Amino acid sequence: MPQRLALFDIDGTLIRDRGAARDAFASALRMVFDCTPPLDHYDFSGRTDPEITHMVLKNSGLTTDQIDSRIAELWPRYLSELQERITRTPVEVVEGVEHLLTELEKQPGITTGLLTGNVEGGARTKLASGKLERFFSFGAFGSDSPRRSDLPPIAISRAADCTGHRFEPRDVVIIGDSIHDVRCGKPHSATSIAVATGKTSAENLRAEEPDFFFEDFTDVPPVLSAILGTTR
Repeated sequence: MPQRLALFDIDGTLIRDRGAARDAFASALRMVFDCTPPLDHYDFSGRTDPEITHMVLKNSGLTTDQIDSRIAELWPRYLSELQERITRTPVEVVEGVEHLLTELEKQPGITTGLLTGNVEGGARTKLASGKLERFFSFGAFGSDSPRRSDLPPIAISRAADCTGHRFEPRDVVIIGDSIHDVRCGKPHSATSIAVATGKTSAENLRAEEPDFFFEDFTDVPPVLSAILGTTR
């Protein structure tokens, strides 16, 4: 039976956190680095948490060494702040996502995982808030590498550990809402599915030439067919 590995981004693809992560990050930066950079003008879509940290703090005048010397202190603060905010205001699950994941769960030969720039603790906090954690037992995270292009092989290796099956690149599907979701799979010959449910415009997503493009997940059957590889 054919085996397929579907790797999902989180923010803007599965859930929207209503600004909780950005606010938590700003608070953690203030506590750890005594730095309060304005974050509103940044587009963090598709970037890893460590990459975002370096980008923001370097723009505020810190050096790489200064950032690296304390970045490990940042994540516990961030996760605590994130949990507090999400407890008050739960995440919003993107329309159609739960239906799609439920249908994928029924399909023999389909394994679902995560491929996200979130550090793992942040990813798990957000999924738990949206009651989606049961669909994802493994993934590759921003805490594994600051470079998103490094994450597909990590996710594939963990999928093999979980299932005992070694997935070929042609059987891997990466689903996300940013240009970086599309780009990270191309060097690894993965199938890309772009969905315009996040902050990136449909025009910019189409310009990346993903294998499939959808405005959203409200019509589940064609998205399911694209993931299963049955679309002709």
